[in-house]
Amino acid sequence: MVSTGECVTTIITMAFCAPSGKGKGSMYALTNLRTKRLLLRPFTFKDAADVLAYASDPEWSRFLPVPNPYTLYDAEEFIAKSILSSRDQEHGLAIELGGRVIGGIGLRLEQPIAVGSLHYSLAHDHWNQGLTTEAAQAVIDWGFTDFGLEKVYSWADVENVGSWRVMEKIGMTREGTFRSHGVNRGMRQDFHYYGILRSEWKALNA
Repeated sequence: MVSTGECVTTIITMAFCAPSGKGKGSMYALTNLRTKRLLLRPFTFKDAADVLAYASDPEWSRFLPVPNPYTLYDAEEFIAKSILSSRDQEHGLAIELGGRVIGGIGLRLEQPIAVGSLHYSLAHDHWNQGLTTEAAQAVIDWGFTDFGLEKVYSWADVENVGSWRVMEKIGMTREGTFRSHGVNRGMRQDFHYYGILRSEWKALNA
C-alpha cells in the first residue's frame, strides 16, 4: 500500500491520492445500496485483503479473465480502476456481508441509449445462498429508478450455469448465444446473453 507521500503516476497511487469524490460524480461517492443481508458500497483500498482472499480461489476465477495467480497488487489495481473509472459510465460496488467484502457488482452505463450492463462476482464460499441474486436485483432496480435505463443486460459463459441462472431469477430473458466471443487462459468461450426491458421490470414489480 502506498503512503500519502508517494503520489506518483501509477494507477494505484493515482487512485490512492485522488481527492474524495474527485470533483465529479459525487453521487457515486455517496452510493450505498442496502438489501436484506448486504451492503453494496464503493470499494476502498482497505478492501484489498478481502478481494485477494476470494480472488485467490481457482473456482472463483474459473470463468473470469483475471491474473492467475492473483496477488495483492492485482487486488489493489482492481480497486484503483474502480475508484478512477468515470462515474458517468461505470459504477462498481463492493458486496459486503457482516463487515467483510465477499465480491463485487457493477453497472456500466451506455448513454445516450439508456442501456446498462450488469457485472458481478462472488466469493466461492458464498455461492448457492441467494446472495448474488439479492445484489443483482438491487442494482438493476437502481439502474431503472435512478438512471432511467430502458434496458439492462448481462452475459455469462455457457458453462457458468450459476451465473446465468441469477440472470433468469432477476427476470432477464436469454436473447442469444455469442459463440467463440471471448478467451480465458487460451480457451475460446461461448456466452449466453440476457436482458430485461424497463417494461418487463415494471411488470415484475407491479
